[in-house]
Amino acid sequence: MIRKLVVAAALALSSAPLAAQAEAEAAEQASPAVEQLRHVIGEWDVVTTFIRPDGSEAGSFDGIYAFEWVMEDKIVKGLSTIPQFKMASGLLFYLRDSTGEIEMASVGPDGHLWVMTGPQDSETRVTPNTDMPDGTTLMLRFTRFNVSEDRFESKMERSINGGETWVQGNHQLFVRKREA
Repeated sequence: MIRKLVVAAALALSSAPLAAQAEAEAAEQASPAVEQLRHVIGEWDVVTTFIRPDGSEAGSFDGIYAFEWVMEDKIVKGLSTIPQFKMASGLLFYLRDSTGEIEMASVGPDGHLWVMTGPQDSETRVTPNTDMPDGTTLMLRFTRFNVSEDRFESKMERSINGGETWVQGNHQLFVRKREA
């Protein structure tokens, strides 16, 4: 009887490291959306280049984006600043697992709330058709690309015809700030 207990205890103890290893491997293989959230955590130097409707550059401006967890692997809050414009915007990224979406909300100095949604396995998010104060409608599309550990790019496009055609509005280059 004692021998059976010793064998059972030994088997139980030997399987504990395997269970811990399986949990660690599952955490490493997070969904693309969770990986996006994990990737942006920290501070970034950002150059935003605004694009005119004809495709020419209207100017580039330095800024800083800072992101931190509200709820790990679910919700990220951020702050975007462009000192030259004395401008700051608040950002919120969150996963909506029930619908398989990742969403970003942004509010700038004008107080307008932009909500951009996309599939969790995509780097692109789109706003709904939004009524503007001048009576027109506008959609925005944000796409992140050329992603590496300490750098990525983003482009914002706009559509005034419900997403039938898109015109680039800006290009952003994000470079992770190094700790001093």
